[in-house]
Amino acid sequence: KDSDADDAVEQLFLVVVAIDFGTTSSGYAYSFTKEPECIHVMRRWEGGDPGVSNQKTPTTILLTPERKFHSFGYAARDFYHDLDPTESKHWLYFEKFKMKLHTTGNLTMDTDLTAANGKKVKALEIFAYALQFFKEQALKELSDQGGSDFENNEVRWVITVPAIWKQPAKQFMRQAAYKAGMASPENPEQLIIALEPEAASIYCRKLRLHQMIDLSSRAPVNGYSPSDTIGTGFTQAKEHVRRNRQSRTFLVENVIGEIWSELEEGSDRYIVVDSGGGTVDMTVHQIRLPEGHLKELYKATGGPYGSLGVDYEFEKLLCKIFGEDFIEQFKIKRPAAWVDLMIAFESRKRAAAPDRTNPLNITLPFSFIDYYKKFRGHSVEHALRKSNVDFVKWSSQGMLRMSPDAMNALFKPTIDQIVQHLSDVFDKPEVTNVKFLFLVGGFAESPLLQQAVQSAFGSRCRVIIPQDVGLTILKGAVLFGLDPAVIKVRRSPLTYGVGVLNRFVEGKHPPEKLLIKDGTRWCTDVFDKFISADQSVALGETVTRSYTPAKPSQLVIVINIYSSEQDNVSFITESGVKKCGTLRLDLTGTDASVPNRREIKTLMQFGDTEIKAMAIDVATSKSVKVGIDFLNY
Repeated sequence: KDSDADDAVEQLFLVVVAIDFGTTSSGYAYSFTKEPECIHVMRRWEGGDPGVSNQKTPTTILLTPERKFHSFGYAARDFYHDLDPTESKHWLYFEKFKMKLHTTGNLTMDTDLTAANGKKVKALEIFAYALQFFKEQALKELSDQGGSDFENNEVRWVITVPAIWKQPAKQFMRQAAYKAGMASPENPEQLIIALEPEAASIYCRKLRLHQMIDLSSRAPVNGYSPSDTIGTGFTQAKEHVRRNRQSRTFLVENVIGEIWSELEEGSDRYIVVDSGGGTVDMTVHQIRLPEGHLKELYKATGGPYGSLGVDYEFEKLLCKIFGEDFIEQFKIKRPAAWVDLMIAFESRKRAAAPDRTNPLNITLPFSFIDYYKKFRGHSVEHALRKSNVDFVKWSSQGMLRMSPDAMNALFKPTIDQIVQHLSDVFDKPEVTNVKFLFLVGGFAESPLLQQAVQSAFGSRCRVIIPQDVGLTILKGAVLFGLDPAVIKVRRSPLTYGVGVLNRFVEGKHPPEKLLIKDGTRWCTDVFDKFISADQSVALGETVTRSYTPAKPSQLVIVINIYSSEQDNVSFITESGVKKCGTLRLDLTGTDASVPNRREIKTLMQFGDTEIKAMAIDVATSKSVKVGIDFLNY
């Protein structure tokens, strides 16, 4: 075992199922706790697009006009697409909706999502439907494989989220999973939230030399010269694959891969860059041999720089050629044709490469050409001629013909942001001695991104891409579910604390904070800090505070939690300090005949992927019900 795996997990759950719920595509994988070295990636899905490997399924969901769940993935997309336009405008189709959790500043249980037809539905319902779909698919596959019905309580679920997500978004995902019936507030341990780049990092520790492509080595990898490897290395993966009822099984060896022997213990770091559809986030880790425990050296950073940015640039290009007013109308009036156009773009987007010379053709749906003529009174061809957009021409076969330069220009803003963000991280004092940079996630398959990262950072560290790069996070999330204690130290992304009263000290405290109560001089709004931004915190380490009810009859104590990106905060009223949640101690049912001044000792943990709390009544040593809430406060 690479770490003191916690045996409790093994007895409780027969299997760990991880769901990589992505912005553009999703999938699941699982491993039986008795056979942890085998990771089974879900069976192949029906449907699929030309030029896109369908090991994962698109994150798209369709609800009937009555708002009931209808289908997910390719099935949802194809059904929606085949509906008659008069009917399709009543159906609710959602795609790329995960980004809403990242971009919504004040996320609540009531946050809405907008369907393709413009109608609104509660985000919580959509996320719960999606998770429920995966839950049912996975249980069905497990039952088929085992020959008997698999129960939900035999499964430990793992759901991946970006490391840069704030606490409310993680809690939102947990609530959606409860609604989907994966776990419950009474049994929260059945669900673990895993952070995407961390999961990738856990998997990368296991990589053997033949399972990765080293962009920096000029020597041939597996007998292919470097120029071949950038595009084709993926297809020549020499993974041990056992065919097993259409499920794909990967053997993860119970050792740490060979490249780690090059790391100098205690000083060398590596960085994992997870580039997906919506976000790019990265984590800097140090590995402790021989167990392979990981320690985070710098707080997770990143931003909305996923491959969606390329789609957005394509949309801007279409607006430039055909007019923003037309594109807006077309999306609303012909939503299925718009989805079609984006699918056609997706397969060409995957054909973009740094050294490509021949143009890329994108088929325009007939209804686009037709609707444009009705809308403008002239042809698509005319629009292209008069728009004078360079490098985009009309081909007689009814296609948009883009030169490689025009396609590369669509990638540029997104790739530049990724490279810029990585440069900023490399410049941090904590991030010296980076030996390897692992590029993972679906967007890492893009040769344009690979080349940009290699040319910007190849002189500082080795840039490595695992084979089957789109599944790295999924496999790592399974390993994390089998042994969540592998990451021993994390960094807090924010400063957290509460507001308290302190004795007023002349000269130290500002006079406007003075409060006189029963003759005692107090300073109000003092920020009592639990943990600072970027402070390192070990797994299981707790921050302890004691709270006393204001009067003996009080049955609930509610304490506001504040956060800030700055580390030196003195008062909760300072700029940049936001109220972000509540800590709620429920004193009902504890014995009130104890002395008047009850002391409730509260222990908070910041070293896990989610913030957790527990509380004890000091006089009776009984545990007190405690809730820490970042969503409904």
